[in-house]
Amino acid sequence: MTKALLGFVATGLAAFATAAPAAAQAGDAYAPARAIVADIGKIVTPNGVQETFEVTLGGARQVVTVRGADKDNPILVFVHGGPGAVEMPFAWVFQRPWEDVFTVVQYDQRGAGRSYLLNDPATLAPTMTVDRYRDDAIELIELLQTRYAKRKVVLLGHSWGSVVGLSVAVKRPDLLHAYVGVGQAIDFRDGERAGMAWTRAKALAAGNSEAVAAIDALVPYPEGDFSIAKADGWRKYAIPFGSLMHNKPDLTEYFRTPRLSPEYTPADIAAWGKGSEFSVATLWPRLAGVSFKPVTKMKVPIVFLLGRHDYTVPSAVAAAWFEKVDGPSKTLVWLEHSAHMPMVEEPGHFFAALLRDVRPLTQTKDQK
Repeated sequence: MTKALLGFVATGLAAFATAAPAAAQAGDAYAPARAIVADIGKIVTPNGVQETFEVTLGGARQVVTVRGADKDNPILVFVHGGPGAVEMPFAWVFQRPWEDVFTVVQYDQRGAGRSYLLNDPATLAPTMTVDRYRDDAIELIELLQTRYAKRKVVLLGHSWGSVVGLSVAVKRPDLLHAYVGVGQAIDFRDGERAGMAWTRAKALAAGNSEAVAAIDALVPYPEGDFSIAKADGWRKYAIPFGSLMHNKPDLTEYFRTPRLSPEYTPADIAAWGKGSEFSVATLWPRLAGVSFKPVTKMKVPIVFLLGRHDYTVPSAVAAAWFEKVDGPSKTLVWLEHSAHMPMVEEPGHFFAALLRDVRPLTQTKDQK
């Protein structure tokens, strides 16, 4: 099992490797707490929506949740990170305020989370490419347009999901009111170089000679072999330095959050662990050449919500691309006390940005 790859996936897997079986053996000790969370989060407004369903996208069955206080609100589709790091089981922590002004859609991507057990991994693996994930998202948006009588949606991509999301915005801008990038990836090799350099500098300043030597031993990565082991090799030091969450080196309790999720049972959590490992191992080598640097013009408004201290997917790389790209409108918001998880680290500032900078972009004659 990978123990450090992509920060977000790795720490979660380490926590769940022991947490999920323990909960199950105790007869699901967290069920009463999940019931409380579910009751607090229940959508009770007359025109609200709260549903979970399965869809087939690109031949793969995938799980979708939809939550919102008013079905007349614009749709916001959240594309989770990873690969394989589903955010549906974490959503109860930060998403509820969004649901008053958006109809929020989360889906577990092919090979991930609750979708992992719905498909044969051996059959799925050859299909797991950036283009296929992009086209899955396009199919989902088109389905949502019909299901909820909307012409356009807001698409929010986080981390790995920002690769999928920005790819959709490039190919099908007609589907979107706006694209929102969080922990935005632009060029994988550039991001790896920047993250490694920052981690090495932190280790050097801390007098951690072991970490410095381990990172130096990875060279010439990220050139050449784009392997999981080498990606793991620097991230296991980066997380304690705050690359994932600023000033929060111990994420043990955060990664227990899904125990209280109304959307995830202990069995779902176990499936997530297997799906994360499968997704990372399958997809990571295929991401070496991913780069949006050739994209110089967008045809849809873009909003970047970037953690100032993000070195999991270094925000400086995204900001440099953002400065050069042209488009109908663009807004960059810095979350000054965040790293890679600004919706969790600064939920109030994050929600304020959605209200101030994203929601107005949906107020057009094409909203429905």
